[in-house]
Amino acid sequence: MQILSPEEPDVAGNTGGGRVYHCGTLTYTKIGLFLIFAWLLWGDFCFTMMEAVAPSILPLKLKSLGCSNWLMGLILTTAPGILNMTVCPYVSFKSDRYRGRWGRRIPFIIWTMPFLCGSLALMGLSDDLCGLLQRNSEFLRNFAPATITIVLIAVFLIMFQFFNMFVGSVFYYLFNDVVPAQFLARFMGLFRIVGAGAGALYNFFIFQFAESHMREIFIGAAALYFIGFGMACLMIKEGEYPPPEGENDNSSKGLKGIMTFFRESFSHKFYWFRFLATSFAAAAGTIYMFGLFFNREMGLSLDQTGKTSAINSIATMAAMYFMSIFVDRWHPLRICVYGAVFGVLGSFMSMVWIFVTIPGNYFFWLNLGNVVIGAFLGALVLTAGLPCEMRIFPQSRFGQFCSAQAMLRSTFTVISGILAGLFIDVARILCNGSDYAYRFIFLWITVFSAISALFMIKLYIEWSRMGGDKHFHPPAPWSPKGIEEMPLVPIVGPQTKWLNISFLLFDGIMGLSTLSVPMLMWLMYSKQQMFAFKWYGLAVLPLCAAGWRCWIVLKQKIRHDVAAAKAGSPLRNGIPHHGMLIILGSKFLLAIGVWVCQALVTISLNMEGGSIVFGIANGLTNLLLIGTLYLMCRVERGFSVAVDEKYEAIDNLST
Repeated sequence: MQILSPEEPDVAGNTGGGRVYHCGTLTYTKIGLFLIFAWLLWGDFCFTMMEAVAPSILPLKLKSLGCSNWLMGLILTTAPGILNMTVCPYVSFKSDRYRGRWGRRIPFIIWTMPFLCGSLALMGLSDDLCGLLQRNSEFLRNFAPATITIVLIAVFLIMFQFFNMFVGSVFYYLFNDVVPAQFLARFMGLFRIVGAGAGALYNFFIFQFAESHMREIFIGAAALYFIGFGMACLMIKEGEYPPPEGENDNSSKGLKGIMTFFRESFSHKFYWFRFLATSFAAAAGTIYMFGLFFNREMGLSLDQTGKTSAINSIATMAAMYFMSIFVDRWHPLRICVYGAVFGVLGSFMSMVWIFVTIPGNYFFWLNLGNVVIGAFLGALVLTAGLPCEMRIFPQSRFGQFCSAQAMLRSTFTVISGILAGLFIDVARILCNGSDYAYRFIFLWITVFSAISALFMIKLYIEWSRMGGDKHFHPPAPWSPKGIEEMPLVPIVGPQTKWLNISFLLFDGIMGLSTLSVPMLMWLMYSKQQMFAFKWYGLAVLPLCAAGWRCWIVLKQKIRHDVAAAKAGSPLRNGIPHHGMLIILGSKFLLAIGVWVCQALVTISLNMEGGSIVFGIANGLTNLLLIGTLYLMCRVERGFSVAVDEKYEAIDNLST
C-alpha cells in the first residue's frame, strides 16, 4: 500500500493535507476514505433491510396457507439454492473479468435493480393478486385461494432470488476492490455493525407486524432499496483493473470459460476444504427456517422473538468494532476455525430443550442470557468471515473463488433444504403431529456443524503447512510461480501473559461448575426433591469434578509446551492461541451463571427431571470443552513453536 503526497487528489477530488492511501488505482485522503465508508455502509443498511424481509416473513405466510414443511423447504431454500449454483458462479466469473466505464461490480447491481424491487413488491401483493386473478379467470376459481397464493409467492420469490444473485454475487467483492487493505478489518467491523443495527431495527420495530402488514413491509423494503442503494451505487467509484493474468479473451468465453472456472477454482485441496466447510455449515443452517416455530413451541410470542433477535443484534453490534481490532492481530482464519470448532458445543448445549419444558417467560430470559453471552464470540467470528476469504482466496479472482464456494454450498443447500423439511415432517410423525418436533432442529445443527468444523480443521492444518502466518500465499495454477503473492499482515502469536489470564478463566469455569453443585443439592434437599438430589450426587458432581481434573492435566501440558517453546524444544501437544482462549473462557464462564439460573428455575418449579437434565448437560459440556481444547492443541502442534513474538509482515501496508 503506497502513501502518496498530500497534494495528490483522491477519487472524490479532495486534496486536503495528510496521508493519501491507494487501493489499486484509487487514491483516498481521510475525507475520501470517510465518504467511501459512508456510502458503502449506507448501501449495506438498505441491502440488509431489504434482504431481511422475505426469509423472516414468508415462513409465517406459507405456514398460515397450510404449506407443508417439505414444500416450504423446497420454496425457501432449494429453489434459491439452484439459482445460487448457476447464476452466482456465472456473474462472479464475468464480473472478475468485466471492464466497463462504471467498473466491474456496480453495473451488475444497477442493471438488475428495477426487476429485483418489482418482484419483492409483488410478493407482498400476492394475496391481492390472487383475488384479482380469480375474479378474472374462471379456470382459476377451481383452485383454492391458498394454493394460488403459494404458487404466486414461489414464482415471485424465484424472480427475486434470480435478480438478487446479481447483487449478492458482487456487492461483497466490491469491498476488496475499493477499500485499502489496511482498513479492511476495521471496515468489516463497521459493516457488520451496520448490518446488525439494521437487523435490530427490523426485528424490534417491524417484525411484530409481519402477519398483519405483510404488504406494506414488502413494498417499503423495495422502495428503500431502490432509492437508498441506488444512491450508493451512483456515488461509489471503482478504479481501473489490469487484464486477468494467465488467460486471453477466449479462455473466459463459452465452454472454455466454464473449463477455466472449474480448473482454477477446484485445483487444490486447500480450496476444497474451505468449500466443504462452508457447505456443511450451510446445510446446518437450512433448518433455521423453522427456528420461529421452535420459539413458538417454547412459548414465545412474535414480539418476544423479535426482541430477542433485536437484542442479539444490539449486543453483537456493541462488540463488533472492538472485536474487529483483533481480527488482523490473530488472523481471521484462526478465528473462524476456533469459532467453528467450539460453536459445535453451543449447538450441543441447546439440545437440552428436547428434554426440558419451562414456562415461556422463563425461557425468554434464559435464552436472552445465552444470546447476550454469545455476542462477543459471535461478533468476532462474524467480523472475521469475509476478511478470512480475502486472506486465503487469490485477489485477482476473488469473485470467482467466492462463487465456486457458493456453487458447492448451494448444492448442499438445495439437497439439505428438502431433507430438513422431511426431517421435521418425520419428527412430527414421531411426535404424534405435535410442534414438539421443532425442538429437534438442534440435533440437525449439531451434526452438520461438527462435519463443517472437521473440514475447517483440515483447512487450518493445510494453511499452516503452506506457510501460515508468516509465508502463506494462495495456490494459483494460472501463475508460473504456482502461487499468487499477496501482502502479509502482521499477527500476534501466543503470549504467555495472556495465556495465564485465559487459564484463570478456565479455572473459574471448572471450579464454579463443581462448587455450585453442593449449593444446588442443598436447595433440593430443603425442598424434599430427593430424586434430583440423588442424581446430582451420583452423576452431576462426579461429571463436574472429572472435567475439573481433566482441565488441570491439560493446563499442565500447555504450560510444559510453553516452556519447551521458549527453550526451542519440540512440543508434545501444542499451544492454543491466547486470544481465542480468552474469548471462549469468558463466554463459558458467564454461561455457568445461566446454567445456575436454569437449575434454580427448575428447582423453584419443582421440576426434578429438568434439574437433572440441566446438571448432566453442564457436566458433559465441561468435559467436551476440555476435549475440544485438547483437540485444538493437537491441531496447533508443529506450527505454534514460538511464544511471545509478533510475526511481521513482508509487505508494509502503512507507514
